[in-house]
Amino acid sequence: MLLDILAIIAGLALLVWSADRFITGAAAAARNFGVSPMLVGLTVVGLGTSAPEILVSAMASIQGNPGLALGNALGSNIANIALILGVAALVSPLHVQSETLRREYPMLLAVTLGAVLLLADGVLGRLDGLLLLGGLLLVLCGMVLIGLRDRSSDPMRSEYAAEIPAHMPQAAAITWLVIGLVGLLFGSRLLVWGATNVAVAFGVSDLVIGLTIVAVGTSLPELAAAIAAALKNEHDIAIGNVIGSNIFNLLTVLPVPALVAPGAFDQAVLVRDLPVMVALTLALFVMAYGFRGPGRINRLEGLLLFIAFLTYQGYLLLNATGALPG
Repeated sequence: MLLDILAIIAGLALLVWSADRFITGAAAAARNFGVSPMLVGLTVVGLGTSAPEILVSAMASIQGNPGLALGNALGSNIANIALILGVAALVSPLHVQSETLRREYPMLLAVTLGAVLLLADGVLGRLDGLLLLGGLLLVLCGMVLIGLRDRSSDPMRSEYAAEIPAHMPQAAAITWLVIGLVGLLFGSRLLVWGATNVAVAFGVSDLVIGLTIVAVGTSLPELAAAIAAALKNEHDIAIGNVIGSNIFNLLTVLPVPALVAPGAFDQAVLVRDLPVMVALTLALFVMAYGFRGPGRINRLEGLLLFIAFLTYQGYLLLNATGALPG
């Protein structure tokens, strides 16, 4: 058991460090090729923040634990909104000025509702996976169109320009990209191995492990980035990274178990986890869209999001250990 816990800790630490190196290398390499900071932020950084979830889900599916992969995808989206934005808003109330984000909110809602419709039959099949990947292509096209506009007045433009390395040599950028990818592979392998063993030892389903330990762990890079952005008053990036990560989680992470290990999943997903994810996505839309002016997530709303996250996680753990009825 001790070895399993150490593997989880080491895997999470390696994932956090490797994700940062991977994103830095990929973003710098893209910028060196002349891609605008806004476009890099919307696509490369957005996909990069989902890299830990993608590799963890792939490793879990290959090893016969598709429930862990599904839980990781849905749990990460829940953690991104309730934990990450909740904590970031507690650190500093988040003010939304970017018109780009106003275009991304409907995109996130559409992707979320599309994923719910595909999962509504209780089966995650290969056709579902292919449809999600088709949605990924559409979203990427939309992101490119948004990024190409690259309006100088949009605050996200200057925020991404400040965060993405501008003077890193291409050789160094590629090196960090490769090192980050290798680290992600090893980190995901350690995390899945340790988490699976812990699930077996405690008699907890791999779905619950994916929704709790694994989802929170793979969201740590986004948490660190959101807190740093909030402290630097880069509020649009803090929210934009979460929106992008949630979109790409559903369109790149969810297809992995669908294509590698298709089949029926725990019906608790339909009555418990999907409604929570949809409710939080709608709450984010209502709070941050700004129907009558700039959007804002204040400290009270951040506290409510954080309490919602703790309540959800507590329910999962109490239910899994038999302290609560199913």
